[in-house]
Amino acid sequence: MVNYRYLGNSGFKISEITYGNWVTHASQVGDDAAVATVHKALDLGITSFDTADAYANTAAEVVLAKALKGQERANLEIFTKVYWPIGKKGPNDQGLSRKHLMDGIHGSLRRLEVDYVDLYQAHRYDYETPLEETMQAFSDIVRQGKALYIGVSEWTAEQLRAGHALATDLGFQLVSNQPQYSALWRVIEEKVIPTSEELGMSQIVWSPLAQGVLTGKYLPGQPVPEGSRATDEKSGANFIKRFLNDDVLTAVQKLKPIADEAGITVAQLSLAWVLHNPNIAAALVGASRPEQLEDTVKASDITLDDATYAAVNDALSSVAVTDGAETDTVSPKSRPA
Repeated sequence: MVNYRYLGNSGFKISEITYGNWVTHASQVGDDAAVATVHKALDLGITSFDTADAYANTAAEVVLAKALKGQERANLEIFTKVYWPIGKKGPNDQGLSRKHLMDGIHGSLRRLEVDYVDLYQAHRYDYETPLEETMQAFSDIVRQGKALYIGVSEWTAEQLRAGHALATDLGFQLVSNQPQYSALWRVIEEKVIPTSEELGMSQIVWSPLAQGVLTGKYLPGQPVPEGSRATDEKSGANFIKRFLNDDVLTAVQKLKPIADEAGITVAQLSLAWVLHNPNIAAALVGASRPEQLEDTVKASDITLDDATYAAVNDALSSVAVTDGAETDTVSPKSRPA
């Protein structure tokens, strides 16, 4: 079963393996398969579910609602996000303006068929909207009971600090950040994690398996497996390309003997490596088939000793990206056209 961790400096607990439906629901898999994977997640003890209005242009939220129908609402933690263009993608159908945040929360609640979301997240930083406007709107959404907690995604350390200060002045708190993080992509370690620890914020990390590369299934010098994410332009193929070179894939193969020594799979080792960091509240995992979750959730019961953690670092030291400046490049400097 899956263990729980507090989200930031709050009393709110989430499952440390959280189910995310970014590239699967209403895109990579049909609705029946999506429902089956969510039901499997529930059976395995996952109660936290992450989505976004932009996933499949709002359709992923609809599919998640279908999959969770009939579940006791109080026993679920439902997260969604707002920022990227949705719907007709007009000038006010994007960003973090008060207009879009209010339209966004109402649309997400309607599609998810709930009265509130547990966590509402700014999907990126909006350079075109005053931060004061954004945080005031979030404050009002919390006071109206439409979201219980507020988080962000891929904000820099400086942005986290400024947003946290405004939230505190407005009487609520930022509890989380949702960045990319894995043993191959460690850019948040330099500034974002130390700042978050200081501010009482946690990370809910996406791509903890580097889009599947950290399962060890992609082999150097070999074609990518048929049906894998690397072959499907709708399921994150562009995101995986940066890792599909022989230097990275050769280094990842060094994880196999480390995992064998620990009696676990490479995927479990990679997830346990992420969860070894106490500032990580949850690792987001997805699945196109229910049986994929059976392997990954077992990472919740694995505690790596320091020697194993160090062995992973040594194996990937020549290929892991650690430059904290990468965090400055994620949010667009202007809203998408």
